[in-house]
Amino acid sequence: MKRFFKSIGREGSFKRLATSRGEDDTPVCAAEDTVKREPTKFLSWNTNSFLLRLKTNREEVFSLLRRLDPDVIAIQEVRIPSAGRKGEPKNRCELKDDTNPSREDKQIMMRALSVSPLSDYGVWWSLGDSKYGGTALLVKHSCSPVSISYSLDQSDGSKLKHEPDGRVILAEFHSFRLLNTYVPNNGWKDEDNGFPRRRAWDARMLEFVKRPHKKPLIWCGDLNVSHEDIDVSHPDFFANAKLQGYTPPNTEDIGQPGFTLGERQRFADCLSEGDLVDTYRSLHKEQEFDTGFTWSGNPVGKYRGKRMRIDYFLISRKLVNRLISSDIHGQGIEQEGFCGSDHCPITMEIQAASKEVVRLECIQSRQVDSLDT
Repeated sequence: MKRFFKSIGREGSFKRLATSRGEDDTPVCAAEDTVKREPTKFLSWNTNSFLLRLKTNREEVFSLLRRLDPDVIAIQEVRIPSAGRKGEPKNRCELKDDTNPSREDKQIMMRALSVSPLSDYGVWWSLGDSKYGGTALLVKHSCSPVSISYSLDQSDGSKLKHEPDGRVILAEFHSFRLLNTYVPNNGWKDEDNGFPRRRAWDARMLEFVKRPHKKPLIWCGDLNVSHEDIDVSHPDFFANAKLQGYTPPNTEDIGQPGFTLGERQRFADCLSEGDLVDTYRSLHKEQEFDTGFTWSGNPVGKYRGKRMRIDYFLISRKLVNRLISSDIHGQGIEQEGFCGSDHCPITMEIQAASKEVVRLECIQSRQVDSLDT
C-alpha cells in the first residue's frame, strides 16, 4: 500500500493517509477535497537523487515548487531502493526500510512529504533494487488519477508489473494519459547495458506510442536523446565524442550517448509514428543558447559549457490546441536553477478540457473497450 503524508502540527511529524483502489485494483490517492479536476500544470525533473535534493537543496526545491505550483510532478532518478530484503520479492511501490541507513533515508523523505508544498500531493513510486533509477509521480489531491500502472506492457495481467529499474509510471486521467519515463542511457559500448538495451527500449516505446488508445498521450521525463542539432550546444563535439580506445562497430552508434544517429532516428520515428509533438520546440523555434538546454556537463573539465536538451514534454497532436506553455527552468554554464541536479526542471501548461471533451472521451473509452473484448 502506498503512503501519503500531510503536516499534522510540527514539521517532524507524519502519518499515513487513507488510500482507495480503483476498479482495476490500482491504488488511487485519497483526497481531502471532494471537488475533482484534471491537472493542467505539469513539472518534470530528473533530480539525480530525489532524496539528496530534499537533503541538501530542500529550501531551493520548495521555493521552486511554490512558485510554479504544478498539479503534477514527474520525478526521474529517485535513487531510493524498493522495499524487500535481499533474495525476497520486492515491493517497488514502497521505500526500503529494513536497515538502519534505509530507515533514516525513508524518514527524511517522509518528513519532506508531510509538509507544504509536498503535503498537497499524493505520491506513487516505481523503484529499482538499489540506489539507481526509479521514478515518482506526485499528483495534487484535487486531481487524483483514474488509474496508475507501471509498465509499457498494458495487457490485463501486467497492470501492477514494474519495468526494470522503475523506469515507468503511467497515469490515466479523464481526457488524457500521462507517461513518466526515465529512458535508459545508450552507453558507449555494444554490450548488454549499452546499445542493445537502448535499441530494445526504443522498439518497445515505438510499439507503445503506435498502439491505438482511447485517450491522447502526454509523455514526459528524461528521454535521454537530443533530437536535432539545435538541441545541443556543441553539435560537432557531441557527434564525434567517443570512449577512449573504443570505436563502435556501427556508424549509427558513434557519438555522445543521447546524440548518436541511431537514437535520434528512433526518436524521430516515435514522434512521427505516434503522432506526437515536441511541445518546447513547437513554441521555441530558435535555439536559446542560455536557457534552451536541460542537461549541463560538469562545470569543471572538458564538458564545461557542453549542454543538451534531453528532457521533454511530448503530446498527442490532438492536444496541441490546448497547449499554453512549455518551458525550461535552468540556465547557464553554472547550472542556475538546477537545484543541485545535472538536469533542470521543465514545465508544461495546457488548457482545461471542456466538459464536452471529457464526455466524448468517456464515450470513446467505452467504444474502444467494447472493441477490445
